[in-house]
Amino acid sequence: MARTDENIAAAPLDLVIERIRRVYRSWSRDTPVAQMRSDWDAAFQPCTVPLSSERVSAGGVDGEWIAGRNAHDDKAILYFHGGGFRLGSVSSHRELIARIAEASGCRVLAINYRLAPERRFPAPLEDAIAAYGWMLDQGLSPENIAFAGDSAGGNLVLAAMLSLRERCALLPAAAVLMSPWTDLAATGASYVSRANADPIHARPMILALAKNYLGEHGDPFHPLASPLYAELAGLPPLLIQVGDRETVLDDSVMFADKARAAGIDVELQIWDGMIHVFQMFASELAEARQAIDSIAKFLKRHLQMNADRSPQ
Repeated sequence: MARTDENIAAAPLDLVIERIRRVYRSWSRDTPVAQMRSDWDAAFQPCTVPLSSERVSAGGVDGEWIAGRNAHDDKAILYFHGGGFRLGSVSSHRELIARIAEASGCRVLAINYRLAPERRFPAPLEDAIAAYGWMLDQGLSPENIAFAGDSAGGNLVLAAMLSLRERCALLPAAAVLMSPWTDLAATGASYVSRANADPIHARPMILALAKNYLGEHGDPFHPLASPLYAELAGLPPLLIQVGDRETVLDDSVMFADKARAAGIDVELQIWDGMIHVFQMFASELAEARQAIDSIAKFLKRHLQMNADRSPQ
């Protein structure tokens, strides 16, 4: 997905990078995690996309239905936000979620799963499973549901499906992963090869977030903590999008290779020049808008949404 003009794309991307760095620079070792979460949410507001929303308790998990215009009532996405299992919320990701909802024609259930260090692994995974069970209890069918998530949320997408598979439960029809964090041990070569190219995420930061999530003696190779180390047979079709400037690039590349070897239908898109979860910046980046359009096409295909079908 190469850019046609590096000079045109550089200015908006530089502004995005500075926007993120400004938040990080405002923090110190003494900044309370509650303040970090508040700052992070504020940095990505307001949402510029028209939407309808409804707060719900999804199996005891705080959630929100988000829908664009002409949403199909019987097609839904369960969305898990990113933030290293420490930050992030429906509020910080509302713009991205709303754009995916609008482009796909699906309703999106986005959840505020419990965060570390107050609630470590497997608490977020338990919340993900509970929210999916609640969707089924509402009358939605697995073949009409897709999972989606970014970064740590991409990890939850995979961990939830692996856990459901082990319980012999019906899996969603498909899943979308944006810059998924699949390896909490951070073993990929891109942690070195992209160290200078990635403007935000260095390996020590990634490992610190992993320890925050797993605890002092947690196992980063546990397959439900790091899906890269799981047996992957039986998962539904996957779309993985990642930027080629990311230190976590190989979390996607290695996972895609392993999933294909296990017989999984995987589409891996590596976006030239893009940073971690660049899709969050669709107001600024043409590439983000293109990526969301690609996500929508994937979802419509696997949720069997006919282009000429009228919304419910």
